[in-house]
Amino acid sequence: MVKPISVIIPNRNGGAFIGKCLEAVFSTRYGRYEVIVVDDCSEDDSVEIIGKFPCRLIRLEKHSGASKARNTGAFHSTGEILFFTDADCLVREDTLSAVAAAIAGYGPDAVIGGTYTVEPYDRGFFSRFQSLFIHYSEAKNAGNPDYVAGHAMAIDAETFRRSRGFPEDFLPLIEDVEFSHRLRKNGCRLVVDPRIQVRHIFNFSLLRSLQNAFKKSLYWTEYSLKNRDLLADSGAASTELKVNVLSYVLCLALFSAWVVSGNVLVLSAVLPAGGLNLLMSRRLRRAFFEAHGMLFGCLASAYYTLVYPLPVGAGALVGMLRYFRDKRLHSRSPRGAGRVRGKP
Repeated sequence: MVKPISVIIPNRNGGAFIGKCLEAVFSTRYGRYEVIVVDDCSEDDSVEIIGKFPCRLIRLEKHSGASKARNTGAFHSTGEILFFTDADCLVREDTLSAVAAAIAGYGPDAVIGGTYTVEPYDRGFFSRFQSLFIHYSEAKNAGNPDYVAGHAMAIDAETFRRSRGFPEDFLPLIEDVEFSHRLRKNGCRLVVDPRIQVRHIFNFSLLRSLQNAFKKSLYWTEYSLKNRDLLADSGAASTELKVNVLSYVLCLALFSAWVVSGNVLVLSAVLPAGGLNLLMSRRLRRAFFEAHGMLFGCLASAYYTLVYPLPVGAGALVGMLRYFRDKRLHSRSPRGAGRVRGKP
């Protein structure tokens, strides 16, 4: 029996890509599905574009964030399976079939995630780097991931309703991490099925790549300190990335010490630090080369090692400062420590 799937897409000023997203959804080969787009008070031409497709459009009365949009779409859905994706993601023709097969195989208590395709929609260097980096990070622990990403998440409808949905008053960008952790605590199994893939529209420049790394690192660090799992191997916030950042900081400190002291022996400690980083990230670097060849592999490895640690490390530092600031403020409050709020 083919189970009906509700595809739920939050949208906020997605006029540049929501049309492509819906074209891809309605090109699926799956037999029974509905598409619900929840518009979060867009100020561009999103609503006009969405109106050209045979989907259900729900418009929020005030700007409330992606979690509210997803929860609203789920509340109005009729499918037995919910599949969440984003307005800048393009499902493949077989994505919904893979979703149904995964739910049937793992059972209704499994929350199943997909990942990005290796090749993004736009093929610039920074977009390719990001898509491949996320694909590798999400798929490497497929049987036991730390979380399931909201850009490709499948869940039984009844399981979702019992869960109370995504947190609506929370840090941006990582609502799916909190949701996944809560589901796991309530007895659900988290799984990533690499057959479920979506093509992301990044349009990343160098600046956008750095900004994205900084913001995600900031919010992830703030949440992880509160959740006491800062060192967890957590998707893109992987052990490899953390070693990469720490190695970068250590090598920078050693180089600075050499400049100040003039002692060449200080530089000898750079070799083990750099060697550990190369060892830890060898599979990711191999993925860079296998995906797009020698030139891309060299450039991606250099970017990951020499540039990417800067925004990630800076974001982590700001996240730590914000966490301890808020902790101090909450400790002085009559109510004590409060929830992690969604507003910076």
